[in-house]
Amino acid sequence: MTEPHTIAVLGLGRMGTAIATRLADHDRASEVVGWTRSGRGAAGAVRTTGDPNDAVAKADIVLLALFDGPACRQVVDRVHGSLRPDAIVLNTGTIAPDEAAELARRLGKSYVHAPVLGSVPAVAAGALRILAAADQSAFDLARPVLEALGTVHRIDDAATAAALKLVANSGLAGAVLALREALRQADALGLAREQVLDVLELGPLGGLVARKWTFLLGEPTTAEFTIGALAKDMALLAAASESPLRGAAELADTGADPEADIAVAATVPAVDDAVLEPLRAYIRGHATGDPTHFRAAFLPTAHVEGVRDGAFVSWPLEDYCALFDGRPAPDEPARSRRVDAVDVHGTVATATMTLRHGADTFTDVFLLVHVDGRWRIVNKAYHRHA
Repeated sequence: MTEPHTIAVLGLGRMGTAIATRLADHDRASEVVGWTRSGRGAAGAVRTTGDPNDAVAKADIVLLALFDGPACRQVVDRVHGSLRPDAIVLNTGTIAPDEAAELARRLGKSYVHAPVLGSVPAVAAGALRILAAADQSAFDLARPVLEALGTVHRIDDAATAAALKLVANSGLAGAVLALREALRQADALGLAREQVLDVLELGPLGGLVARKWTFLLGEPTTAEFTIGALAKDMALLAAASESPLRGAAELADTGADPEADIAVAATVPAVDDAVLEPLRAYIRGHATGDPTHFRAAFLPTAHVEGVRDGAFVSWPLEDYCALFDGRPAPDEPARSRRVDAVDVHGTVATATMTLRHGADTFTDVFLLVHVDGRWRIVNKAYHRHA
């Protein structure tokens, strides 16, 4: 940094501690003081205090390294009266666009919204990618601190910087889920995990595999970016865009510890066989023409619904069963059915299946529920491809 600063780092979780340590080690002439709501201290050359007002009283840079928007708002409320008139508030957290815009309105030209791309190792190396939105004078004051942490990309406004960070993390979530699918397929083929990782590292997922190698092999390692944090970010993106995000639900429902590293989400096994059993019974019903299998697959109250010959139809289960005479279709050897996706959310699940019946292709969408100790299909809707 070009000139000494007094820097208060509010929030000493994984990232906050790494940032405070990096700033203290990078420029010994600057003073770094930290505070966290948990009371946890930071290691190294970072002095900590139990009072955030004490931390910010002499600081010309107040850096927020907090988990979410509500935490940022609460801490700013708490210290606002103790900020120096010329202090810059530099927010590195991942929050919603409207939350970033509100902080920018409240703090005015002293606010720098600077969410970061990268986790703890990138902080230590000064290799973060930083999306910084600020008034020019505030940016000039914050620049030395930002450049000590990584490469800075200027963004027009706080809301846009926040939105871009969420979109970037959406790409990361997609990569984690793509890696999970590849590992599940490899497990189904009986391939050795280390051999699979060697090959995946050569392809598009190579960077993620290289960074998360130890996690993917199940070795005990301190989390860098947690499943809970990424799931939170995806929920923020879904709310801000008012669009459903598959990654948000899948990350939240992995069953893994939310405090585990995101790579652990890629190692979660495929769905339990019990969820697949009613779908397999449904397939057996089509393969044999025996409606007994459909009665085993569906709840008695279930309906089968879709558009047939241009009109919506809704068959109660017994009406649907009456369509089958107990014999397989004449062209059964040429027919195929494939389960495309199953998503489990506690006691409910959704599934999608593709059926190729001669010249006709169907997409079946199922809603399932876990009741009386087993999974059953509650409803099926289908689309017949023209």
